[in-house]
Amino acid sequence: MSLKFFDKLSQNFIEFVNDKDDYDVIIEVENKKKSFTAHSNVLKYRSSYFRQELENIPPNENNIKIITTPSISSEICDIILKYIYANEFELTELSNKLETILIEDKASWLKTHFSLAYRTIFVKESFKDLENFCNDIVVKYPNLIFDSSDFTSLPESALISLIKRDDLKMKEVEIWDYIIKWGISQNPTLPTNPEDWIKENFLTLKTTLQQFLPHIRYFHIRNIEIYDKVRPYKKILDKQLWEDINQHLVAPDRPIKSNILPARSVLVTELPPRTTDHFSNIISEDHAAEISSWIDRKTATYSTTNVPYKFELILCGTRDAWDGNYDEWMETKDIKDTKKAIINSCKEDQKFHGPYFGFGFGFRSKEFNFNLDCLNCCDNWNEYYEKRIKTSSDSFSIDNYEVFKVIRKS
Repeated sequence: MSLKFFDKLSQNFIEFVNDKDDYDVIIEVENKKKSFTAHSNVLKYRSSYFRQELENIPPNENNIKIITTPSISSEICDIILKYIYANEFELTELSNKLETILIEDKASWLKTHFSLAYRTIFVKESFKDLENFCNDIVVKYPNLIFDSSDFTSLPESALISLIKRDDLKMKEVEIWDYIIKWGISQNPTLPTNPEDWIKENFLTLKTTLQQFLPHIRYFHIRNIEIYDKVRPYKKILDKQLWEDINQHLVAPDRPIKSNILPARSVLVTELPPRTTDHFSNIISEDHAAEISSWIDRKTATYSTTNVPYKFELILCGTRDAWDGNYDEWMETKDIKDTKKAIINSCKEDQKFHGPYFGFGFGFRSKEFNFNLDCLNCCDNWNEYYEKRIKTSSDSFSIDNYEVFKVIRKS
């Protein structure tokens, strides 16, 4: 009887999504081509993302707030709203459908909104497939989460699921630092300097991190790192564990009582030797597939076996060759102006810009320069200056660069 009651109640809540009488929020998607109505009280209660969005949006003359999310499809928005309104009743079918769509059809959207999605899936234990999918990404690219501005707001279950992984590509001392940072942020009343802490302060942090501490690989942290990073917080560790750590530092071959976890399989990033089979020392096949999807404006990323473009390397270099006192042009035979393919900026100019491509200008994001046709993009100096000012940051430098000619396969 109770099951039927919840079925009916959940259906009523889903119908509430389409209520056109009392809504006070409009969500516009797909470049404002489609829209959905919703209720601010429900959105704010059920989603921290919508709560923050609504706090920053003033109502219009009809007292309605409009949220514009052009990168979300109408299908995804419809499922998200139904989930928000009815998830209290554990709609397993809806959760499974959302997982399938995000993983199989909307991987590109998921990457763009990774931080938001990652936090959301750990609120309920209903998205195991999505958790595994996202964690498989994070263990390879941990900066996506650990270096994010809102790292300390990460749910405890999400962070634990990561540090339990043997394949998390981070040094153990870095994991320790982040765990300490997360734990302290959960207790803002703790003194800033650990040297000023009293016994109760350490006990507070130990209680906060009790689920994390067993998963740290203490015996794979270097001696100097133990001294500099772990020792200041030794009081949050069990007495036997700290004794074993100290013994291991001076007599690593002696048996200890504490459990020794295996070292993580940290990937050592090195530039592979250039071969005819590997087209780049900087970007991977996965990167080429994603860049190709951007070119064709695809919402889903091409598979590496179905990339419609060839990436032909026409020029490469290293900062060791251009970190000098004078700007220097590099040349290649693969563009119109062969002698002016890329200018390697001198040290003084690196305060303002990095290397740029083609005779004219190159504009860039925070991480790399990019020129749409690799030469002569501007008709005059004023146009060049305007675009440079609008797209440049205060400083920029890179270690290595490669320039490709991207050609659609016949």
